[in-house]
Amino acid sequence: MQFEPPAAAGAPRRPDDAAPRAGGTVTAPLDDGQWLASVYRGDVMPQLTLRALLTGACIGAFLAVANLYMTMKVGLSFGVALSACLLSYFTWSALHAASGGRVRGLSLLENNCMQSTASAAGFSTGSTLSVTFAALMILDPQHRSQPAWVIAAFTFTTAAMGVFLAIPMKRLLINQEQLPFPSGTAAATTLRNLYEGGRNTWRQATAMLGALLGGVAVGILTTAEDQFAALGRFFAWMREHAFEVHLPGQLPAQGFLTLAGRPQLTFAFEPGVAVVGLGMLVGPRVALSMLASALALFLIVAPALQAMDLAHAGAAGYVVSLPAVGGGAFYHPLRWAVWAGAALLLSASLTSLALHWPTILRSIVSARRQIGALRDAPAPPDPLAAIEVPGSWMVAGLIPIGVMMVVLQVVAFGTAWWVGAMAVLLCFFLSFVVARAAAETDLVPQGPLGKLMQLMFALISPPALVGAQASLTHNVMAAGIAVNSAGAAADLLVDLKAGYLLGGNPRKQFLAQFAGVFVGTLVCVPAWFLLVPDFAALDRYAVPAAQIWVATARALTGGLQNLPSSALLAVVLGVGLGMLLPLLERAAPRLRPYLPSAMGLGMGWVVPFTATLSLAIGSVLAVAWRRGAPGAEARYRVPVAAGLVAGDSLLHAGLAMLATLLGMLR
Repeated sequence: MQFEPPAAAGAPRRPDDAAPRAGGTVTAPLDDGQWLASVYRGDVMPQLTLRALLTGACIGAFLAVANLYMTMKVGLSFGVALSACLLSYFTWSALHAASGGRVRGLSLLENNCMQSTASAAGFSTGSTLSVTFAALMILDPQHRSQPAWVIAAFTFTTAAMGVFLAIPMKRLLINQEQLPFPSGTAAATTLRNLYEGGRNTWRQATAMLGALLGGVAVGILTTAEDQFAALGRFFAWMREHAFEVHLPGQLPAQGFLTLAGRPQLTFAFEPGVAVVGLGMLVGPRVALSMLASALALFLIVAPALQAMDLAHAGAAGYVVSLPAVGGGAFYHPLRWAVWAGAALLLSASLTSLALHWPTILRSIVSARRQIGALRDAPAPPDPLAAIEVPGSWMVAGLIPIGVMMVVLQVVAFGTAWWVGAMAVLLCFFLSFVVARAAAETDLVPQGPLGKLMQLMFALISPPALVGAQASLTHNVMAAGIAVNSAGAAADLLVDLKAGYLLGGNPRKQFLAQFAGVFVGTLVCVPAWFLLVPDFAALDRYAVPAAQIWVATARALTGGLQNLPSSALLAVVLGVGLGMLLPLLERAAPRLRPYLPSAMGLGMGWVVPFTATLSLAIGSVLAVAWRRGAPGAEARYRVPVAAGLVAGDSLLHAGLAMLATLLGMLR
């Protein structure tokens, strides 16, 4: 799940369907010829340069590792486009100043291309690993990791599929229908502000860099003393000669509340700033809904379950709701709650998807019209033929990638060829639905469509036909194909919208995005194996998104019969609540700010409480900042939050990978 930071101060969130002219004014929607004459600057300004690609690759590589770590820890990722733009602008401006003007900074369109590369590398590949392959490792009876070639091939092909699927959608959704794509328009406004903002822009970039360094510093202080001998000696020396600088893993050590003398796992405060920064981006409605449901779980539901288990101790046929784990050392309420949380998220997602039927209908109708126009009418001269991505590129890319995806499913997972082909074909439709949703509402419904794929493949590939374990695998892989391809397509279209408004060359931007897919695969796959060398390493992360997929797959393939009766009741209540809240929001939109977030309530029963509490703290801090100093908050909240997330998560991910490397060398 991604939370894309909003644009800088002054950027519209829901702009008019209009394109800015070269001088920056906004006019009525333009046809292709008018856009080419008045907006296009791709031939007079550097765009796809080696330094832009290398800058995007380097920044995207770092942010890809940060997002991979955050998705495994919290189940959420952050948009990298704005972070990449600020870091790039700061870096090249500093080089320009240090060289006395001899090193030229990146042009506006170079930075836009850089953003495409960084965005593809930092966002389009990591979720494949932290969700799809984490879920497969959990579901495997021996908890084995898939071979490196399978992971790399699947990660690359699904992301590349999305990039190529975006080719025909771009002309329809951006050029012809000129849909708003709020995040893309905001990104264009942010980039323009970077080059016109002067001192304020430099201060934003400086604030982000300072927050990033602060996140690194806090990350060092929260590192376990026994992880590295040198760091442990530093903490000991400071403790003996100065003062205590090491921050404990959680406060209090036994958690906020014990049950029968045993602590409840994760029910504590975890020092750190990465998740606090993410909370500053998420917003209070989701974060506080998560906190409320998590508090209800740990303070009310878990004690009630423990008391019920105690009352039924020794009863024949009774399935314990809250068994003590870790050799009887503690309770882990989330292992019970994940079923209810996943049910709530699934029902809310599918209900929201059903309520957006006009968007789905418009997707089908517009696609049919485009196909009919191509078939029935002679093609007029195309003024953008020299700069748009040609349809032949789409054919040349999709055919081998589609065949590779089918072969990969057959060889690596034993999927029937027709089942694999059906999963690939459904990517076309689902990617178009996701792209139009992003275009019209700024929402990217990957999660709902992934769950829809899981539901469909529970029927297409049921346990009775292929076996229980194969059915689980096919269920997860089908969702992975849909989610990753659709996400990559929407990501490119958002970037192409920004390039369209800035007058960029779409063909060059496509190449920059495709290069980012290569970079993301080359970085994220080794990072995955360093972060998760075995299942014991994966078990140290919460991987909430993967746990939701696992629970959904098991439920859809007949895993509910082994659950305690309390969990089954919670599943029913979760389904009902997940359906009710979206319906209430649609029926009474004025009540929406006062209703809890369905996503927040479900995630509160899946995400560790330590992360939930930090998210809530971050969101409250952002609200207090907005009320106390609205001007400063509008300018600096997003850069500061992104810096905190990137700095802390990069430090911990880097140390985890370093520890694995050192262990391999011993």
